Formats: sequence, C-alpha cells, structure tokens
Amino acid sequence: MWQRIQTVFLVFVIVFNVATILLPIWVFNGGTENAHELYALHYTEKTNGERVTQYFPYSITAIFAVASATMAFFSIRNFKNRILQLKLGALNSLFLLGVAGPAVYFASQLAQSHQGGQYGLGLWLPIGAVVCNSMANWFIRKDERMVRDSDRLR
Repeated sequence: MWQRIQTVFLVFVIVFNVATILLPIWVFNGGTENAHELYALHYTEKTNGERVTQYFPYSITAIFAVASATMAFFSIRNFKNRILQLKLGALNSLFLLGVAGPAVYFASQLAQSHQGGQYGLGLWLPIGAVVCNSMANWFIRKDERMVRDSDRLR
C-alpha cells in the first residue's frame, strides 16, 4: 500500500484538506479594534472588542473538506480494487471543487465588501489538493493499464 506513489498523493490530499479547515482563508485587519477572519468553518468579525461568529453559509467549505478527506482515506483503504479507487477519485474531484469554489467565492465577496484584505494559505491549499488528487488518479490509471497489459500477455 505505502510503496505505491498514489497513496502518498492521497495522504497529501488528506493533509491539505485538514490544513484548509485549520488555516485562515481570508483576513482583514482594519486597525486595533476592527478585524475580520474567514476560515473554512466560520467567519468572525471583531468590532470594538465584541466578537461575532457566523457559521452558515461559510461552513459549507469545511463540510466539503471533511468529505474530501474521508473520500481520500477510503480510496487509500481500497488499494486492491483500482476500479473503485478511480471512481472514488472522480467523486473526490467533485468534493474538492466543493471546497475550492465556495472558498474563492466567500473570500472574493468579503474582499470586495471590505476593500481589500489578505488571502490566507487556506485559500490555496485546495488547489494543491486538486493537483495531488489528479496525480493519484493518473498513477492509479497507470497501474490499471499495466495490470491489464500483463494479463493480455499471458
């Protein structure tokens, strides 16, 4: 299982999704009394020492990140069934789109409404997860082709 490179890429998908949940997607510091932070799970606004946190609709990004990490874990566990791994990888691509899409949408909406801010690492990690998932799917397909070619030679 660990000797196959697609397993390493799928572990990176899990790590990137967990890091996406924990790291900020967008941050705006408007002085000492005014700060806004967008995470995959929530949006927090600090104004005059008062902290207001909203979970809905911002938590949809975290829900898709957890689903994607779970799908990558199940794909690692099914290393003996490459066809199922390919199907799980395709479904995981849709979940990763569900992570990246809302993150970019919410961050851009907040950046427009607050006239700036900084994009955090949580916005860029889903892109790395998409690349790693694509690479894992490519290597799974390559293994499947190699097995089919060896069966044909017998």
